[in-house]
Amino acid sequence: MIRPTVARVDLDALKSNYRHIVQYLARGRERAPGVIAVVKANAYGHGARQVALALESAGADLLACADIEEGVELRAAGVKAGILVFGALSVSDLDGLFDARLTPTISTPGAATAVQSAAARYKQHLRYHLKLDTGMNRLGFRADNLRRTLPGLIASPNLELAAVYTHFATADDPESPLFGEQRLRFEKALADVDQLKRGAGREVHAANSAALLRDSRVWYDRVRPGLLLYGIVPPPLASTLALTPIMTLSSRVVAVKGVRVGEGVGYGMRFHAGQPTTIAIVPAGYADGLDLRLAGRGSVLIRGRRAPIVGAVNMDMLMADVTGLDVSPGDEVVIIGSQGADRIDVREMAAQIGTIPYEILCRIGSRIQRVYD
Repeated sequence: MIRPTVARVDLDALKSNYRHIVQYLARGRERAPGVIAVVKANAYGHGARQVALALESAGADLLACADIEEGVELRAAGVKAGILVFGALSVSDLDGLFDARLTPTISTPGAATAVQSAAARYKQHLRYHLKLDTGMNRLGFRADNLRRTLPGLIASPNLELAAVYTHFATADDPESPLFGEQRLRFEKALADVDQLKRGAGREVHAANSAALLRDSRVWYDRVRPGLLLYGIVPPPLASTLALTPIMTLSSRVVAVKGVRVGEGVGYGMRFHAGQPTTIAIVPAGYADGLDLRLAGRGSVLIRGRRAPIVGAVNMDMLMADVTGLDVSPGDEVVIIGSQGADRIDVREMAAQIGTIPYEILCRIGSRIQRVYD
């Protein structure tokens, strides 16, 4: 059985988004950068298995996930493309790297030692991506300290450097000078890596979705789109890319109730009717990932019209003001997506509650069935 609240994922739109990104990167270039398709965090809530296979069929030859466990799940789903693990490895069960043929990121001297030991135990030669910290102060070898920290990794007999990368902290903030500073630090650090490695070949990547849109100088050999694949431009940036949001979140009205003047609605009585009001009850709540702050700020679409969310968002349901609309149980409710001539997108919802689109997507709950078209 399918619950009334369903997330529909358009895999054809996903493939189209991927192809439009590839075409955008190739425009005016003899050699276009490759794409690392980011499918971490359950493909930003869209379903990693199905999304990864669709991207592979569209031509993606390298996917990226957050940790070894995510990579193992992708291999179990039948993914044959390369899989890069972004996350820290020093406390992970490293067997999955070899069992699932994953490419690790090495971002600390401790991880370098652990991965080298595991590769020697397996008697395998393992290619890895080196992550440099150019100012985000998260994972990565400090870019200004490589001559001290990197020689041990470079000398590891079972490890081969395949790529070097960094991550921008403020790519989505056009006013921040750190973006440019990180680019310069990264390029200086690349020269240091090449000198330590004696000029051996390696790929370079740095650009997430926001950086991809912002500055072609940081495209290097590959780019790492995530949000763009799913049809969403990172705010506050804009783009001429022909992208389609691939997820629609919808439900059904389960009850319609009249509220008299002065009566309250829901937990805490945060909404009181100032006039005779009609309320639609929708079986979607914070257990499904809908934020409490949508009450009094957000809306849903019913009968092609916006119906404000009123009262508190509950664990399993929300209430919408449908006064003046001819609404009945069973009517479709669009939470994210289009209905009639109107649309509620993830960027709008994120702005209403003061968060980012990534969080909206990743929080869509596991009990919501994903239906793939």
